[in-house]
Amino acid sequence: MSVSSGEIVTIIGPNGSGKSTTAKIALGIMKPDEGISSQQKNLRVSYVPQKLEINWTLPLTVKRFLSLTNKLDKTNLDTILGETEISHLLDSQMSELSGGEFQRTLIARAMIRSPDLLVLDEPVQGVDFNGEIALYSMIEKIRNKLNCGILLISHDLHVVMSKTDRVICLNGHICCSGTPANVASSKEFIELFGVHAASNLSLYEHKHDHEHLPDGQIKHSG
Repeated sequence: MSVSSGEIVTIIGPNGSGKSTTAKIALGIMKPDEGISSQQKNLRVSYVPQKLEINWTLPLTVKRFLSLTNKLDKTNLDTILGETEISHLLDSQMSELSGGEFQRTLIARAMIRSPDLLVLDEPVQGVDFNGEIALYSMIEKIRNKLNCGILLISHDLHVVMSKTDRVICLNGHICCSGTPANVASSKEFIELFGVHAASNLSLYEHKHDHEHLPDGQIKHSG
């Protein structure tokens, strides 16, 4: 598997299938037991983990959280706050945020480094359905703005499939991969998730108006 500039690759699979482990290998946090993992030289990577434990007894504003390991440039910060729609939360306590606000804050923090690769592990944790749609749309806008590669891990197949370029289905190994439509109709996917899931996903076929070139550039139709 690979992730190119400007491409959203989504990893799906049942619990324990190796989704988070694969992401950690891509990040360089873990070494593969077999095979090779490589990154582009001087790659800037940002990571939004599946879970982030914060001691809620400590006072911590959104602004302070964003600056913990980042030097904030006001112009860049204002742009990112606007894109993630959390400008009004800058002085709010992290402990007071809703699930969607918390996830947006994590994504904003990841964007500060202007990453070449953004890894999102279950980025819609604790968010309602409408919030999920809004978050996935925001992730697509981030890809378009930064032209970064995005490796997205999700168990929420229905919404995310419409926003991804390529899907990799894991179950201890890569059991199928390709466009959302191809994966949804594959025998391996149906065996894992059932006919009903496959028929629902066929509604979310992603329309490609571009292709990803070997050097990372995007060639648009026309």
